[in-house]
Amino acid sequence: MASSSGYVTEGFTNPPNYSFPHHRLQRVMKDSAKTPVVLVACGSFSPVTYLHLRMFEMAKDYIRHNTDFEIVGAYLSPVSDMYKKPGLLNSRHRVNMCNLAAEDSGNWLMVDPWEAFQSYQRTAIVLDHFDYEVNTVLGGVQTEEGEHRSVHVMLLAGSDLISTMSEPGVWSYSDLDHILGRYGVFIIERAGSGMDQATDNLAKWRHNIYLINQLIQNDVSSTKVRLFLRRGLSVRYLLPNTVVDYIEQNGLYLDETASNSATDKGKEPAKKEPPSQSSQPQATPSGC
Repeated sequence: MASSSGYVTEGFTNPPNYSFPHHRLQRVMKDSAKTPVVLVACGSFSPVTYLHLRMFEMAKDYIRHNTDFEIVGAYLSPVSDMYKKPGLLNSRHRVNMCNLAAEDSGNWLMVDPWEAFQSYQRTAIVLDHFDYEVNTVLGGVQTEEGEHRSVHVMLLAGSDLISTMSEPGVWSYSDLDHILGRYGVFIIERAGSGMDQATDNLAKWRHNIYLINQLIQNDVSSTKVRLFLRRGLSVRYLLPNTVVDYIEQNGLYLDETASNSATDKGKEPAKKEPPSQSSQPQATPSGC
């Protein structure tokens, strides 16, 4: 149930020593005729791949040529360890790899560890968290003329997400209405996903669902990367070199059943059960 602020929750619990990253957030708009938007990609990122990074570039191109939005920030939000997905590396390594990838991707992408370092959070709550941090805590952005503007937060995901959203009983109606109605989503086409049929089942929110076709097909997935690593095959040029180096230095993904590296094996596994499908499916491109 939404709170008086319109958020799903009355308040947000932050991990220890947490501060919201905003060092690359554009605080002054370039075009006052447009609507400022922040893109948020939620997912496992185990590991982060070039396709994850390409999603932001494809969205940037689409937004520039087809919408009245202006991107003022973009974030990777790695999922919590409590998600319990097979092959999910511990959050410390996943956040580290995302930070390495973001540093290599220009001057606009950031990594928010808020979701990663605490209990499982539904995507609706994660988007509320970004809205609260950007608009309430930071005060939004300004135009060059000094006018204050609230920033529109939007989800960025692969087309398999919209397929799960269109399946009855997988997502709760209240979460769908909150995510698609209040925020909206940019969907990147993935091979084999029927986007048009899926959006037909979500017709109520069609105005807030933006479908982006891949002009160059890319089916790199984290699942395939982990398979290559277990087989001792090279994954260079599938991931940023800094991420490949990190994986090699820490001996990651050598055993699919081990969610942590050798340096983390002494840690007790989390006791919390994974979320049910009715609570929240994973909001990422398939194989991430």
